[in-house]
Amino acid sequence: MPGNRPHYILLPVSPLFITFSLVCAFMLNLLPLGRWVGAPDFVALVLVFWGIHQPRKVGIGVAFVMGLLMDVHDASLLGENALAYTLLSYLAIMIHRRVLWFRVMTQAMHVFPLLLLAQAVQFFVHFTASGRFPGVLYFAESVVAVALWPVITWLLLAPQRRAVDRDHTRPI
Repeated sequence: MPGNRPHYILLPVSPLFITFSLVCAFMLNLLPLGRWVGAPDFVALVLVFWGIHQPRKVGIGVAFVMGLLMDVHDASLLGENALAYTLLSYLAIMIHRRVLWFRVMTQAMHVFPLLLLAQAVQFFVHFTASGRFPGVLYFAESVVAVALWPVITWLLLAPQRRAVDRDHTRPI
């Protein structure tokens, strides 16, 4: 049947790899892409991914710390990104069981409102503090991040996949 696809059992994820992916996402956010319209927030994207796939290892505390780091980097109001990332992580953990049943493109459609809401929280805090309206294209960041969801999923699940031609001398 064409709708059926095999469900592969993934290997356990290494905490070192989770840390590495969060550091890489933070480094990508450090690049001077902030002035470009639609430059995605890689930390938010990786936090949503790990919140959905490993909610016990990457939770609200990690999201809060990453948000504080982004606040310091952006020189924004302290707690702006921390609040948005904490809310984002909470919502990702809340829907993680449902989202894992879907294909990657359908997962992206479930992740889009989460990213949009986190960006709306950042917008509201920034607008309340400064009184400046950044424009409607401010929300293009969420659209670009959702377009990157299949790539991020493929990259972050790659170390957990088993080999196609399995070695029968190993137990896993």
